[in-house]
Amino acid sequence: MQKKILDEYRKKLIKKRKEILNTISTAKTSGEENLLDGAQDVADKALSSYSREMLYSLSDTERRVLSLVEDALLRLGDKSFGVCVHCGAKIQSRRMEAVPWARHCLDCQELQEKGYIK
Repeated sequence: MQKKILDEYRKKLIKKRKEILNTISTAKTSGEENLLDGAQDVADKALSSYSREMLYSLSDTERRVLSLVEDALLRLGDKSFGVCVHCGAKIQSRRMEAVPWARHCLDCQELQEKGYIK
C-alpha cells in the first residue's frame, strides 16, 4: 500500500482508539457513580445494577475492538496491514475502509464466524 493511504488508516485507527478509551473511561466513571449512590430503594438498586451490567458489557465489547485496533496499528508497523492473517490474501479495500482493524478477508471472516478458524 502507498504511504499516504497507510497514513490515513493510521489516523483512523488512532482516532478509533481515542474514542474507545473515552467510552471505557466514561463507562467506568458511570459505574463508580452508581456504586456510590447509597440512598436507593429496591427498584432503584435493580435499575442501577442493570445499568452497571450494560456499561460493563459495552466496555467488554469496546475492549475487544480496542485490542483489534492495537493489533492493526502493529500490523501497520510491520507491513502486514491489509493482509488476511489466515490466508495471506489482500483484504478488500472496501472492507478496510469500513473496518480498518479487520484481520481477515471476507471469505476468512465468514469461516471465523462459523467457527472454522480463530
